[in-house]
Parts: sequence; structure tokens; C-alpha cells
Amino acid sequence: VQLQASGGGLVQAGGSLRLSCRASGRTFSSSVMGWFRQAPGKEREFVGVIRWGTGRTYYADSVKGRFTISRDNAKNTVYLQINSLKPEDTAVYYCAKAPQYTTVPGEYDYWGQGTQVTVSS
Repeated sequence: VQLQASGGGLVQAGGSLRLSCRASGRTFSSSVMGWFRQAPGKEREFVGVIRWGTGRTYYADSVKGRFTISRDNAKNTVYLQINSLKPEDTAVYYCAKAPQYTTVPGEYDYWGQGTQVTVSS
């Protein structure tokens, strides 16, 4: 499985971005795709996760209401819609795949290369 993340960029506070993560290779309905972010000097932080099969999502409290994860099974692509961006959202955003639901980075077995999101104030 290979994951290709894209969609990052430089935006002003209050703006929006949609990140994409395309998976090549086989995915199973029981598997999940997670989004994480890592700001300079900080640990990688869980953002949210979606199940490939059901589309069920779960978000970190810090992003609830502003971040939305969706998927397009036909395109093997997961999206992260980020609204009302804040400077503290600045980070490299990663998508990752895990065989079952988890929020722990170490339990994800495949990772994308990351895409930079920079929010200016």
C-alpha cells in the first residue's frame, strides 16, 4: 500500500483547505485511514480517523467542528476538510492506514509523505 497526500499550502487564518490522500494497493473495509499532524518541535498529533467500510469518523477534541474527514471508495481517496484555519493549525499533515481502529501513531502500518499546511495570521 502506498499513500500519497496532497493539498497543503499557505492560507490566511479563517480560510479553508482540503487535503487528499490517495491509497494505491488493496484496502480492506475493516481498515481505517487516520490523519495526523506534526508541528515543528512537537510530537505527532492525532487529528481524526475514518473507517473505509462504514465511513464512520472520530476526531480529536481539538479539531471537532472544524475538521471533516470523508472518503471516496471508488477513488481510494480520503479527504480532510479543514475550515476556519488558525495559525496553530500550521503543521505537516500526514495520512496513514491501520488494520483496525486506533488513534495511536505506532499502530498505523503505512504512512503518506506528509503535506505542509501553513496558516498566516
